[in-house]
Amino acid sequence: MFRNTARCLDALFVIAGGLLAHWMRFSTPIALSDTQRLLIAFNCVLVLLLFPGFGVYETWRGKALGPVLARIAAAWLTVVATALVLAFTLHRMDTVSRLWFGYSTLISGALIIAARCVMHLVLRSLRRRGINARTVAIVGAPGFARTLLAHLEHATDAGFKPVCVFDTSVEGHDAYGARLTRLPVLTDLKAFAAKVRDEQVNEVWLALPLSEERTIYRFTRAFRDDFVNLRFIPDVRSLSLFNHTIVDVVGLPTLNLSATPFTPPQMWPKLMFDRLFAALVLLALSPVFIALALAIKLTSPGPVFFRQIRKGVDGRPFGIYKFRSMTVHQEAHGQITQATRNDARVTKLGGFLRRTSLDELPQFLNVLLGQMSVVGPRPHAIEHDDLYKDQVYGYMHRYRIKPGITGWAQVNGYRGATTKVEKMEARVKFDLFYIHNWSFWFDMKIVFITIFKGFVGRNAF
Repeated sequence: MFRNTARCLDALFVIAGGLLAHWMRFSTPIALSDTQRLLIAFNCVLVLLLFPGFGVYETWRGKALGPVLARIAAAWLTVVATALVLAFTLHRMDTVSRLWFGYSTLISGALIIAARCVMHLVLRSLRRRGINARTVAIVGAPGFARTLLAHLEHATDAGFKPVCVFDTSVEGHDAYGARLTRLPVLTDLKAFAAKVRDEQVNEVWLALPLSEERTIYRFTRAFRDDFVNLRFIPDVRSLSLFNHTIVDVVGLPTLNLSATPFTPPQMWPKLMFDRLFAALVLLALSPVFIALALAIKLTSPGPVFFRQIRKGVDGRPFGIYKFRSMTVHQEAHGQITQATRNDARVTKLGGFLRRTSLDELPQFLNVLLGQMSVVGPRPHAIEHDDLYKDQVYGYMHRYRIKPGITGWAQVNGYRGATTKVEKMEARVKFDLFYIHNWSFWFDMKIVFITIFKGFVGRNAF
C-alpha cells in the first residue's frame, strides 16, 4: 500500500515540477510544448522503472534518514541524465528551454525529497506512540540481549517492539525463567516457538556469537515454515573494539572484526581541517617559534628541536618533532625514562614549555606533512608501546587512526607521565571512546576545549 502510494506521488511530483517550472520560466498560463510533455512523461516512466532498482521504496525502518535521501537524490539524477540522453538522441534539445529543464529538475527533486522527509517525521512520531510497530523476539544470552534492548529503548522511532527473550545460557530449564527488563524470558524452544506463532511476532533476532552455528541452525529449522523475519545479529563484542560493518570483498559479504574504522571519504573533512589549521597556526605563531628557538639555543647547549620515532596510523613509523625541553643526555638502548616531577634533566625553560604544552607546537609540522592529526590519540614512545601493548587491552587499536596533538584523553586530564598501568588503561579507554564516537564536530569540540583549558596541565612536568 505504502509503496504504491509513494510511486504515484513521485510521478505526480514530476508532473507538478514541470508545470511549476513552466510558470516560473514563462509566466504564462500552462501550455506545455510537445517536447516538454514528452520529457515529463518519460521522467514519470523512468521514476516508476528505476526508483525500485535504487531501493527507493524499501522500508527505512531502523535506518538513518541521510543515506535514504542520498539514495533518492542519486536515483532522481539518474532519471534526469537519462532524459537528457533521450532528448539529445531525438534531436529535440534545441526546442527545450534549458532554464525550464533546470527548474523542473530542481523542483521535482525537491518535492520528492521533501515528501520523504515529511513521511519520515510522521512515521517516527507514530512509531514513538507504538503505532506501526513490528514485534521482535530476541534469542541470546542475557548480556547481549540487554545491549539490544537498550538500543531499541533509545530508538523508539524505529518501530521495533520487543516482546520476549529466549535465554540460550540456561536453555532446557523451566519454560519460563526470570524476567529481563519487564520482558518474559523463555528457556524452552517449543514454548518459545509457540509464543512467536500465537502472538504473530514479526521478527526473531538471533543475537548469538559466531561460534553458535548449531544453535542458529536449530532456530532456522524451527521457523522454516513460518512467515517470520529471522535475523542474525552476531555478538562479536569480544573479538573487536570497533564497530562491526559488513563490506563486500571480491563479491563476498565480509564482517570487519578489526579494521580501519573509517573510509577515506568520511575522513576528508578532518584531513582538510588538519592541513588548513596547521598552516594557519604555523603562519600565525611563526614569531613565537623564532622566540622559543632563540631562547632554547641561548639557555642550554644542544639542538632546538627534539625528534623521536613514534608510530602513526596503522603502525607506520614517523619522526615526531618537539621543542627540546631537556638537557642533551644518552639513555640505554631500548629504554625511555619518562619525565618526573623535579626531573634534573628538564631545563628551567623546558619545564615552562612542558607545563604550557608549548613544546608540542612543532608537531603542527607533522600535521602539515600528513603524519599526524590535530585531534587524535597521543602517540607514545615505541618502547612504551612495547611495554603496554600486552598489559592494556586494546592499546594498539589507538593506532588505527592518525595520532593527534590533542585528544579526548588529554582534555579530560590524562596528560603527562603514566607511572601506573591503571593510568594508561584510563587513557586508552578515553582514546577508544573517541574512536568509537568520532565525528568532525567531536573534533571541533575537543579543539575548543583544548584552546580554553587544555594547554596547561598539572601532570605535565
